[in-house]
Amino acid sequence: MNMKRLILALTLICFPLSFVGVAAQTVTRTRHQAALTTDAVTTGTLTIRKPDYICISTDGGRDQLLMEGTKFTMTMGGKKHVTDSRRNAQFATFQKVLNAVINGQPVTKGEDMTIATKNGLQTITITPAAKKRQMFTSFVLVVDAKTSDFRQLRMNERGGNYVNYDFK
Repeated sequence: MNMKRLILALTLICFPLSFVGVAAQTVTRTRHQAALTTDAVTTGTLTIRKPDYICISTDGGRDQLLMEGTKFTMTMGGKKHVTDSRRNAQFATFQKVLNAVINGQPVTKGEDMTIATKNGLQTITITPAAKKRQMFTSFVLVVDAKTSDFRQLRMNERGGNYVNYDFK
């Protein structure tokens, strides 16, 4: 009987500690395609685990944007795209920005990035110098300047198309 109590006590102590550094927010994803009259809107969650894990999952997990260290995996409409920030300069900058934000560190401005702060929000825009063969023309991340909470992520594509994530 004492062993059961000991296991229960350890579980109650250790289980909450296993989630230190985990944050979750509700997300609304809007997929805009210029050729279509209506946007596709789905909801889901943003999960963050320090130091370098981010998962944005919408539409019951069918659409995901996942960052695990240097690896980015994006699943949209059943198509999976994988890149590594060690081989993709745009995603290398994006990874540095995301790591700084989720770890509460200042974002260091780079040559392919602009940072603006207004009304307590920090807007970070990443535009790659070399635009050939890039899936996105730019990333725009808006975070709360005090809490580092994500407010919005917009991934712009060619032709006026974009994917926008609003976080609450």
